[in-house]
Amino acid sequence: MTLPLRTEEIPLALDAAGVVRVGGTRVTLDTVVAAFHEGATAEEIVHQYPSLDLADVYAVISYYLRHREDVGAYLVQRQQQADKLRGENESRFDPQGVRDRLLARRPR
Repeated sequence: MTLPLRTEEIPLALDAAGVVRVGGTRVTLDTVVAAFHEGATAEEIVHQYPSLDLADVYAVISYYLRHREDVGAYLVQRQQQADKLRGENESRFDPQGVRDRLLARRPR
């Protein structure tokens, strides 16, 4: 018997907001890479995010290991976007004293 060798597609897709998602789910590439960096195995990642397929997680980890520079640059860009958005939100909505303001609204 001959083993059919064929190229598999990487289970990553760019959504309308420019975020890379895994295997047709809402789980981001950022999430899988972060879990992998924290020492999680592919099985543990699937356990944490049951919408993921085990084979897809292995494929994404493989893609990450083969394209560390590109994925790293993408992750830095995403972190910069998150920091910018956080700063914009904090400038519009002062985070200081939020708990106190919420507690003050609470009926006694």
